Amino acid sequence: MRPLSDWDDWVSSKLDRRERDGLMRTLRPVERTGARTVCKDGRDLLNFSSNDYLGLSQHPAVLAGAQRDLQKGTGATASRLMAGTDHDYVALENAVAFFKGTEAALVFGSGYLANVGTIPALVGRHDAVFSDRLNHASIVDGIRISGARSFRYRHNDVEDLERLLRQAEGEGAEHKLIVTETLFGMDGDFAPLAGIVDLKNRYGAALMVDEAHAVGVFGPQGRGWAHELGLASEVDIHMGTFSKALGLYGGYVATKQSWARYLLNTARSFVYTTALPPAVIGGIGAAMEIVMAADYQRKRLRHLSDMFRDGLKRLGLDRGASVSSQIQPVVVGGAAEVVAAGLQLEELGVLAVAIRPPTVPQGGARLRFSICASHSEEDITLALAALEKVAAGSSNHAG
Repeated sequence: MRPLSDWDDWVSSKLDRRERDGLMRTLRPVERTGARTVCKDGRDLLNFSSNDYLGLSQHPAVLAGAQRDLQKGTGATASRLMAGTDHDYVALENAVAFFKGTEAALVFGSGYLANVGTIPALVGRHDAVFSDRLNHASIVDGIRISGARSFRYRHNDVEDLERLLRQAEGEGAEHKLIVTETLFGMDGDFAPLAGIVDLKNRYGAALMVDEAHAVGVFGPQGRGWAHELGLASEVDIHMGTFSKALGLYGGYVATKQSWARYLLNTARSFVYTTALPPAVIGGIGAAMEIVMAADYQRKRLRHLSDMFRDGLKRLGLDRGASVSSQIQPVVVGGAAEVVAAGLQLEELGVLAVAIRPPTVPQGGARLRFSICASHSEEDITLALAALEKVAAGSSNHAG
């Protein structure tokens, strides 16, 4: 029997390795002090690490919707299939289906739960899944759980995707599922959805898109990137979240009625998870109404995002592949350098968290800036000025 001390030594060695590689993560509490600011370690910071893209998490109507339904109790107290589904839940799923232009929708406890439940329900060991190499961890984990053959194609490379589809077809895969984010949360670039749809149709695959970072921001009435391109009807499963542009919590899939009924019966993360609290459901309902009418906020968000990108270009900083979204990576070196740059930015009053492997590939460490409609032009100017100082300090140190 292995002594407990061996386990302690093993854990300590793993932690030491992460520390040496600049990959150690710690929890440092922050207190939200406004729509665009936080207090961290006693310092007031401009928050560029939030996914509250439209600033709805503190919107009066969203708060009112949550407070109204809080009167039902603090928790749902049961899973959806037990006693956790009330009429407001049903109304929300109908609203999501209308919003996404599908026959039906299912609300999950989170976006992560939506992906790790949906993918294994659709495919198994005789099937093949084709996943962009930069897809979110929840997609990767869903594929692992499914036991299906995993084919990871080069990021946004439709030629590589077709090569793998041909390979799987030759190997006799029973069903083929393509999964991609539409707006990639760490890189800020978009999937080549038209090319993927073409391959989906030519090879008889199903297509699932993760619109977590695009819903609310892109498309008519904020319906997402697939709607922006006019390709929504070509998508079999639309996955999205309420935790980003809508400012709340939870996830969903929107699809055909028969597919939704099948997932209701087979998606384990749906069946065996307690329903969302009533206050969250009430807030989401209010947020969805606001999102559909939020053209001003979307226009403002794009203006601020373009302003930030133009500033990075003037500073000569590496902006990665993001050219038109609210997500902007800034590459300033390896993992250790990125952590140091993030701490320096905090000293200058800006919160932009360092992103390191395994959230991004090895060699892909970066600062991730999220622009929100609640930011001001002055906030953008201050963030750029802070980045200029950090970049200048890094250059001087390197010299």
